[in-house]
Amino acid sequence: MTVRIDRVVTSGTFSLDGGTWDVDNNIWIVGDDSEVVVIDAAHTAGPIVEAVAGRTVRAIVCTHGHNDHVTVAPELAVALDAPVFLHPADDVLWQQTHPAAVYTPIEDGREIPVAGTTLQVLHTPGHSPGSCCLYLPEVGELFSGDTLFSGGPGATGRSYSDFPTIIGSIRDRLFALPASTGVRTGHGDGTTVGDESPHLDEWIARGS
Repeated sequence: MTVRIDRVVTSGTFSLDGGTWDVDNNIWIVGDDSEVVVIDAAHTAGPIVEAVAGRTVRAIVCTHGHNDHVTVAPELAVALDAPVFLHPADDVLWQQTHPAAVYTPIEDGREIPVAGTTLQVLHTPGHSPGSCCLYLPEVGELFSGDTLFSGGPGATGRSYSDFPTIIGSIRDRLFALPASTGVRTGHGDGTTVGDESPHLDEWIARGS
């Protein structure tokens, strides 16, 4: 099976709890030369639409509801004629950015078919209540959003986040995957499950 994975990087800001930070976000486009799923909708629609390049979009999946991951979700839904998926536990965050826009709720275990394969939704709360990762078992790739990065878990020092919860999600869901699983993150460079799993106790000890 040939699965094509394209990365688009867009830049903008993340805002929560009265603070604003400059961030670069990864948007992942997964599928083949005919149809794709777009993972996250960060900052600017144009580069994402350009990378889709006319292919059929089965879904726009937001890994969580922070504004930098859903910035242009409604705009993309119109431009690409595709539904926006989000776990409903992040509705409180979605409403801060798009109070008048709708999305399709997804749940743990949801399967999203694309290009002859299937993305599996793993609900991995902690960074936010509705944070999800998308697992593509046939090619051994995980799209981790802001749950897992190279070097540790996503940040939990802001509203609606919780460190023990994200540790449980990573330990029980992500580190149960094969060590060879590639981890394609929401920001920065990727990693593998095998590179990160030996460090779990260090993360717990430092508490972040």
